[in-house]
Amino acid sequence: MARKLSCTLQGLDCANCAARIEEALHRHGMADAIVSFATSQLVLDEDEVAQAEAVIRQVDPKVTLVRPEPAPQAGGEEEDDAPSWRRIAEMAVAATLLVIGAVYHGTLHTRPWAEYAVFVPAYLLVGRDVLLAAVRNIGRGQVFDENFLMTLATLGAFAIHELPEAVAVMLFYAVGEYFQDRAVAGSRRSIKALLAVRPDRANLRRGGEVVAVPPEAVAVGDEIIVRPGERIPLDGEVIEGSTYVDTSALTGESVPRAATVGDTVLAGTVNTRGLIVVRVTRPFGESSIARVLQLVQQAAARKAPTERAITAFARWYTPAVVGLAALVALVPPLVLPGATFAEWLHRALVLLVISCPCALVVSVPLSYFGGIGAASRAGILVKGGNYLDALAKVDTVVWDKTGTLTQGTFQVVAVDTAGEIAANDLLHLAAHAEAHSAHPIAASVREAYGRPLDPGAVTDYEEVAGHGVRARVDGRLVLAGHERLLTREGVPVGRSAGPDSAGTEVHVAVDGTWAGRVLIADQPKPASADAVGRLRAMGVRRQVMLTGDVQHVAESIGRQLGLDEVRANLLPEEKVAAVEAIAAARPEGRRQGTLAYVGDGINDAPVLTRADVGVAMGALGSDAAIEAADVVIMDDDPAKLALGVSIARRTRRIVAENIAFALAVKFLMLLLGALGLAGMWEAVFADVGVALLAILNATRVMRAPRSRDLKVA
Repeated sequence: MARKLSCTLQGLDCANCAARIEEALHRHGMADAIVSFATSQLVLDEDEVAQAEAVIRQVDPKVTLVRPEPAPQAGGEEEDDAPSWRRIAEMAVAATLLVIGAVYHGTLHTRPWAEYAVFVPAYLLVGRDVLLAAVRNIGRGQVFDENFLMTLATLGAFAIHELPEAVAVMLFYAVGEYFQDRAVAGSRRSIKALLAVRPDRANLRRGGEVVAVPPEAVAVGDEIIVRPGERIPLDGEVIEGSTYVDTSALTGESVPRAATVGDTVLAGTVNTRGLIVVRVTRPFGESSIARVLQLVQQAAARKAPTERAITAFARWYTPAVVGLAALVALVPPLVLPGATFAEWLHRALVLLVISCPCALVVSVPLSYFGGIGAASRAGILVKGGNYLDALAKVDTVVWDKTGTLTQGTFQVVAVDTAGEIAANDLLHLAAHAEAHSAHPIAASVREAYGRPLDPGAVTDYEEVAGHGVRARVDGRLVLAGHERLLTREGVPVGRSAGPDSAGTEVHVAVDGTWAGRVLIADQPKPASADAVGRLRAMGVRRQVMLTGDVQHVAESIGRQLGLDEVRANLLPEEKVAAVEAIAAARPEGRRQGTLAYVGDGINDAPVLTRADVGVAMGALGSDAAIEAADVVIMDDDPAKLALGVSIARRTRRIVAENIAFALAVKFLMLLLGALGLAGMWEAVFADVGVALLAILNATRVMRAPRSRDLKVA
């Protein structure tokens, strides 16, 4: 499978242009190519770049495809986005000529040559680029775009000798485009600020020297020096020094984490205090920050249904309005007594100005990508607008227990025996049986044993998924795990003399006889109850916990957190069936809502795939979690789910506001224009003014949500 690249499209200043380029790439066999106007990015397969460059040159010569650089380039991007002073000066001169023409209109009107001498230069100053773009696009068969429509409308005004109106329309169109470009550029800078966490150099220790090199030039095993205040450039292990690391760029967490010798540190985080030496464990291209940045850049490839609907709407809206304008110009003069062609042509020209759907095709993608950006700054990676939409509609949340709602740091609280074996001997056998298991419960048993394990004492080790382990320890057959493991092996489970307690039981059998149990407790995270409460306040009607633990432990955790239901004793494959049953049990009227499953992203991969929205928690440093889920919470805070839902709902609300506002103004102006109650000035507002207001409204989603937003149902 070809590697995906995210290339920059310099000069992409029009949402319609982005749509045309994407359609052309699809026609030429690049079916997976995605163009994002919001970020000026093209995501495509690496082996398609050369072909894409040729296609883009044919579709829009002013757009240049720039391949990804090994390190970010300073400066230029903002300069390309920012409107030039020359453009402002041209608009100022055109406005001056328009004012002169309006003040002396009576005198100029009696001398046509003088009138044209004032208005034509003003028109060309602000409209020549639009005229040239219209001519080029007509040559390529691209008729229904804003350049053609504005050219046709203003030249039509010249034809009926409405020179001041033609210049005014083009001038205000240019002014509107100027402010629109500034708003889009500001949005893009806010979005691209997310990617500023990418390190641009590493201090490589080579011999007795320290050399600054690009992160890509550092190999696994190399040693790098990170000074206080510097961003850690690659994933690695601290081998000298100690410090505190600011992980907020990845997790949104404001409290720095301690890092000392032996601890893992991740690229993109910031060393806040002491000098440390790090041994690199992964090349930059495989580091956590590289994967996160790649997914953020490629998030535009997964468009929300609303985005796709708006693109489809734009394809027929403009031709339909142009057709309506033609009818308005031609039919009334033929059928209405006293109707003049000039009057109805003027009305038709007004409709042409209104016919471009820029307010929608620009603001909707910006809103979604702004929402993705706001979530990323909070440590929540949403992989596309479609998942943001699904997250906004969540009405059922299914939680995994261990490590998601609970701390996942198990501690042995009791060792109860059947009486034939001492507690220390039981713990010795259990710890050795669990010697090769990576499960947190196994780690807690080994930790409670507290002595070095003898690997040579363990033979015939076998891990039984969802049940436990079996092994020979010192020649004795030991079973350690869930009660169902012993039942499966035909070993009757006895009862210990110890008290019942809310904890996980590891039953131990030796040579076919139940020998006792190790009781392990796992406490809920401090934020878990708050997360459940916030989601309920936001209108999430049902919250269920799934676990492989025993029923009484699950019920105890469920009561503490205020969950609606718990399902216990589940094997990993049974969790998929449980999620399907929970989804099917929702009332018919709530099927339009979505179900989110929240797990660790590794052991729960099948369930994450089955849910409408799969959310992986605690994924910092875990590639498997980042790959498996639709939404990735980069730290271990379950309350971040409520924040993610809040951001998603805020995004959808702003998208809905923009669509409603733009369509209402457009259709109102179409009606008023057809009736002759709206002129070119109102038409310019309906086109450029509405687009600008919609874009400014879209930028609100990039601001951090307020606390009250977390309680909106």
